[in-house]
Amino acid sequence: MTANPFNLHLVSDATGETLQVLARAAITQFEGYESDEFIWSMVRSSAQLQLAIDGIQQSPGVVLFTLVDGDLRRDLINACRSLEMPCVDVLDPTIATLRDFLHTESKNQPGSQHTLDEEYFQRIDAMHFCLQHDDGQSLQSIHEADVVLVGVSRTSKTPTSMYLANRGIKAANIPLVSGQAAPEELEKVRGPLVVGLVNSVKRLVELRRSRLLLLNESANTTYADEDEIKKEIAAARRLFTRHQWPVIDVTGRSIEETAAAILKLHAKWDRPT
Repeated sequence: MTANPFNLHLVSDATGETLQVLARAAITQFEGYESDEFIWSMVRSSAQLQLAIDGIQQSPGVVLFTLVDGDLRRDLINACRSLEMPCVDVLDPTIATLRDFLHTESKNQPGSQHTLDEEYFQRIDAMHFCLQHDDGQSLQSIHEADVVLVGVSRTSKTPTSMYLANRGIKAANIPLVSGQAAPEELEKVRGPLVVGLVNSVKRLVELRRSRLLLLNESANTTYADEDEIKKEIAAARRLFTRHQWPVIDVTGRSIEETAAAILKLHAKWDRPT
């Protein structure tokens, strides 16, 4: 089915990441529609705001914004009203609710969620670790991980690791290869939370065939053979059971859902010393 496009303007005094996540989550509730995003980030002056307003005028559509400066908010709202464009302040209701509950005023500091604090550098460190330990690399230091994801090919190990890294979690991922024993470093690792990832046979066949087509390789290989995949999954589950590692079935789950389940497990994990 062809999606119906519409213009969506995201105006932010920071990176616009918050708006993108919220907008995309909301749009998924409307089947058959797809947004053309116009991102106006780091808007902190009247001149920068005017560029956004000009863009809205040229490509009319829905406007979502996160601006903590009162004057900029007012000017954007007035401009959208004049242009007869719907305009929604995403932050204001939340800030107002917190202000009333906490009985204190907000600091109105643009982009304060992106300040270079300890949490920011933790995420950067986690991202470097994730890249260095992707797909079974740097096994000699996987004991430094917070989480190690293990599974056969096409069980979303890498994207899930990247998502966790963006949350400040040092994640390594290790593939289980058909006909090969699990790496010795994995068998002996004790510090990190190790999580086994599995997918349905049907889904793995689909994903692996698509990968072969993408790589322009022959489909006549055991990589996408249903019987061989069943054997791989059975061997992986035996490994997970032997070590009593928690298992998550990623079939039908989004990366965010899988990561959320892992974060819950990690929050309860008592790392061995």
